Amino acid sequence: MPCTMSQTSVSVFTTSLTALSGVLDKAAAFAAAKKIDPSVLLGYRLAPDMFALTRQVQVACDQAKNGSARLAGVEPPKFEDNETTFEALKERIAKTVAFLKSLDGKAIDASADRDITFPLGPNKAQMKGADYLNHFVLANFFFHCAAAYSIVRHCGVDVGKRDFIGSIPLKMI
Repeated sequence: MPCTMSQTSVSVFTTSLTALSGVLDKAAAFAAAKKIDPSVLLGYRLAPDMFALTRQVQVACDQAKNGSARLAGVEPPKFEDNETTFEALKERIAKTVAFLKSLDGKAIDASADRDITFPLGPNKAQMKGADYLNHFVLANFFFHCAAAYSIVRHCGVDVGKRDFIGSIPLKMI
């Protein structure tokens, strides 16, 4: 059975965002245990020209909700980008996951050959739905999830590959 657009988007985003929420739990616990001001971790970046942890999480959520909404042909909710705590970032993730679960999978599945127009910096770009998902949205989503994970790991939080991958359906043989 071929994989559908909705399985490749909503299912993947939901699993990865749930894992990211768990990574944030570990980061918050680390900050509390080490008596580190949480804003230090939230503001940390891997390089001067990269986004800080807070912005990485926000953009990962935006890629998932905006990309999936475009594929479903609906308007995505607007989030204010005003999170300043681990709890607020986890709420943003939860709102994103709830929105993703509300989308019509059949509408997403029907988008593979439809032209998707999206902002790209100050311009607009257009791709077929399958290309948009597979070559733009997923790549950007995982880039920002990996950057968020890497910031947390770099700061000393005990996270590993299982934390990044999250709870995926495995059948042990």
